[in-house]
Amino acid sequence: MRARLDSSILDQTLGNQQPGQTARSSAANHIPAPRCDRLAVLLWLLLLAAPGMQAAQTLHGHIPSAVFRTQPLGRLAASKRLDVVVALPLRNLDVLTNLLQQLYDPASTNFHHYLTPQQFTERFGPTEADYEAVSSFARSNHLSINGTHPNRTLLDVSGTVAELEHAFHVNLRVYTHPVEARTFYAPDVEPSLDVSVPVLAVSGLDNYSLPRPLSGRQIAPMRPGGVTPAGGSAPDGFSYFGNDFRAAYVPGVGLNGAGQSVGLLQLDGYYTSDITTYETQAGLPNVPLTNVLVDGVSGTPDGITNFVAEVSLDIEMVISMAPGLSRVLVYEGTVPFDILNRMANDNLASQLSSSWFIGGQGDGDQITPQIAQQFVAQGQTFFQASGDFGAYFSGVNQQAANPNTTLVGGTFLSTTGPSGSWVSETAWNNYAVVGAGTNSTGGGITGYAIPSWQQGIDMSGNGGSTSSRNSPDVAMVGANVWVYYMNGLSNSFWGTSIAAPLWAGFTALVNQQAAALGHPPVGFLNPVLYSLGKEQGYGSYFHDVISGNNTNSASSSQFFARAGYDLCTGWGTPNGAILINTLATYAGAVWVAYGAPFPGAGTYDNPYSTLSLATTAVAPGGTIAIKGPGSGAETLTINKAMTIAAAGGAVSIGR
Repeated sequence: MRARLDSSILDQTLGNQQPGQTARSSAANHIPAPRCDRLAVLLWLLLLAAPGMQAAQTLHGHIPSAVFRTQPLGRLAASKRLDVVVALPLRNLDVLTNLLQQLYDPASTNFHHYLTPQQFTERFGPTEADYEAVSSFARSNHLSINGTHPNRTLLDVSGTVAELEHAFHVNLRVYTHPVEARTFYAPDVEPSLDVSVPVLAVSGLDNYSLPRPLSGRQIAPMRPGGVTPAGGSAPDGFSYFGNDFRAAYVPGVGLNGAGQSVGLLQLDGYYTSDITTYETQAGLPNVPLTNVLVDGVSGTPDGITNFVAEVSLDIEMVISMAPGLSRVLVYEGTVPFDILNRMANDNLASQLSSSWFIGGQGDGDQITPQIAQQFVAQGQTFFQASGDFGAYFSGVNQQAANPNTTLVGGTFLSTTGPSGSWVSETAWNNYAVVGAGTNSTGGGITGYAIPSWQQGIDMSGNGGSTSSRNSPDVAMVGANVWVYYMNGLSNSFWGTSIAAPLWAGFTALVNQQAAALGHPPVGFLNPVLYSLGKEQGYGSYFHDVISGNNTNSASSSQFFARAGYDLCTGWGTPNGAILINTLATYAGAVWVAYGAPFPGAGTYDNPYSTLSLATTAVAPGGTIAIKGPGSGAETLTINKAMTIAAAGGAVSIGR
């Protein structure tokens, strides 16, 4: 019984609830009870609220907005069983927020001093007592506990609809989906729990947004107007394949990802024969694959073609960009939050990627953002495909768009030919090319507040926001890519699904270089990517995509690619060795500066760029004035000797 003193409980207790009414709806039609009866009930409820009694807490954001625009068709069958995830919030959020900022501030003594999963749990995870309290709540409501998590942020439970409705004080009703040819179920009110410890969210009480892959098969090659791609080396004589990606984005780079692992979130299985065929046909080595099975799945493909194809696509893209990887970790499961949390708690890969649309409870997602905070604290880089649905608008959270994720858009790529050099790119938009379809690179304004690293960008010409988080951050090729899938099929594909794992493979090259320099992984990329993008010479780090758009049926005016940052392709695509070397140097730097010959007096404008050197050796004890981001000039003392291989190389100044 919830100790809440409201008229609905009084009405239900006094027998004034009408047949078929819930306690919440009865208040509007109650018959006033005699004063003496009400006083007696009020006294009884006060006793319930005495020490030791559990007070209910109501959660928020769990009702899809479509519920308010339609009438229910009926109730979900009471005997149907559902899997539900109960999420607990992290502790010490102010401390965590400050720490995350310090981990990526080269001026901080905490710079890149990442936490282990155990350290993260000890400092910020829910307490063991709180976790047990939620577990006890589940058991007392006859819910089965299907899974626990070492960081204590998620509890996997299941029960019948009747049991879940009782536990969370909701009715699960069925509605007609407004845009898909199906029905969906959702709670009629926000869920509440009779437990005194804080609960963040409950996922699984609705199925309005179903996970789906962010890719699709092409009917024919697509050639954007004004661009004549020479094409790649795929069997169709046009699509990109194998070494084409390295030739375009990292020409002449010898790094291959050796010593690195990439983790991929997947909601289906795959056929290893397809991966082997891809490697053989593309002339790539066999990269070890490790399946990490979550939620009790077997790893056997379930037969849904586009799901199975997504898994193969992601693996093949990672291997194409980083063919020397120690392994690809394929995390397979049915609940995206469980998979993401496992990736964080395992902490086996410094670069992670998701190419799936992941909806949350209601229209939003409160769970992924705090899992992403653990990724950032542990130095893991998490890439999310920005979506294939074109422009989206203020207040819409899409594709795990939280500020601790690097969002990746898609492009049409043009090269000189098979295994050829990069020529140009334009924002990917199927409609603009073939005059049909609605798919294009996802980007726009999310419902999250703008993060510090995205501030200070002139948004007047790109339609972006100066107060909300803008998407995407970067991009890579998103169309005309050949894939082997479904135990022997092959075809050309489109989607930002292509771009996200390619960026994960690219980051494996960065972290291979960082490891060779004795540096930690680069970790969350956005702070340094945006710092580089804001430089006057940002074009040396990125291929700036200045043509194309992601306009769709919802808008014909947003958004268009332009010079600098835009809401189609972010800062653009990686420009090979210079970006790799700069990011790898940043991974171990306190300051990386450029400008006047070194050593000598002078103010250096940016901490992440290259330094023009007058000498190849720097002795300890010298000083240099450097201006950090958002600060005045500081004089730092060099306390370790440095040797630079050649003039013009980047220099790390250690404390």
